[in-house]
Amino acid sequence: MAKELAEKAKEAFLDDDFDVAVDLYSKAIDLDPNCAAFFADRAQANIKLDNFTEAVVDANKAIELEPTLAKAYLRKGNACMKLEEYSTAKAALEKGASVAPDESKFKKMIDECNLRIAEEEKDLVQPVLPSLPSSSTTPLATEADAPPAPTPAAPAKPMFRHEFYQKAEEAVVTIFAKRIPKENVTVEFGEQILSVVIDVAGEEAYHLQPRLFGKIIPEKCRYEVLSTKVEIRLAKAEIITWSSLEYGKGQGVLPKPNVSSALSQRPVYPSSKPAKDWDKLEAEVKKQEKDEKLDGDAAMNKFFSDIYSSADEDMRRAMNKSFAESNGTVLSTNWKEVGTKKVESTPPDGMELKKWEY
Repeated sequence: MAKELAEKAKEAFLDDDFDVAVDLYSKAIDLDPNCAAFFADRAQANIKLDNFTEAVVDANKAIELEPTLAKAYLRKGNACMKLEEYSTAKAALEKGASVAPDESKFKKMIDECNLRIAEEEKDLVQPVLPSLPSSSTTPLATEADAPPAPTPAAPAKPMFRHEFYQKAEEAVVTIFAKRIPKENVTVEFGEQILSVVIDVAGEEAYHLQPRLFGKIIPEKCRYEVLSTKVEIRLAKAEIITWSSLEYGKGQGVLPKPNVSSALSQRPVYPSSKPAKDWDKLEAEVKKQEKDEKLDGDAAMNKFFSDIYSSADEDMRRAMNKSFAESNGTVLSTNWKEVGTKKVESTPPDGMELKKWEY
């Protein structure tokens, strides 16, 4: 039955009906989950659908089931090149070339990887803004027709919740899976791929296989299986802030420089000039203003200003009213609510200072 489904899947693939091919291969895998060829062939169909991350996962499973299956390495290399993970692709292709040294496709694709890796290294020499993964795909060698294979298994249900947070140099992914044996957890890292598979007894396996927002350094990544969760630490290849865990959602942000700390660390050079006492200078200016001798209108304006500035609210109200109603000839005060006061100042000639009753 599984082989019949695989044959139908191959026919659908040849008719460019790749969705149907993936579905049929999945059904074949349900019936025979240990057939490496089914996974390798579903990987090829996923590549045609631009499901590159799923293709890598299928190819990895095929390699796990049958390490000498050459086409599984071709599928993985092809998918990783589409994801611009050229180092990961090269490693898979080199392993495949050792398994099938007569297959010319391996050499051609390895040469392509070397070219792309050299271009990336050249770009890193010049300072550039951290770049988000490109959505463009690299032209790759076509692969041989895949042998018939049963339909792949249906995608696993997200039975566990996951979340992520980040620091400047790493992103931390937490999967809240309780009491999972370590041997049931498989975690793989690519240049921009995270693959997590958790086998659960009596249920479909849990899969988390995102294409990551930014590139990582696989050899520096690590994970730990705890009693209540699986914690995965991803070492960022570039120090940027990820707007999400998955690629294509938002833009990366460069960390803001700490300007204040930079300013505070500026060197202070000794000066031969004596420091100025600004408080003393201000006091001297105020004293000069107070002692300044004025004549005529200037003296009168200063007199009014001194009285008004030292007055309370009721006194100011009385002064304003008396001045206005006397056409500027009388300046009176009234503070009966706080007691009667008498201004001890002597107004200039022509001005009368008295208590205003109203």
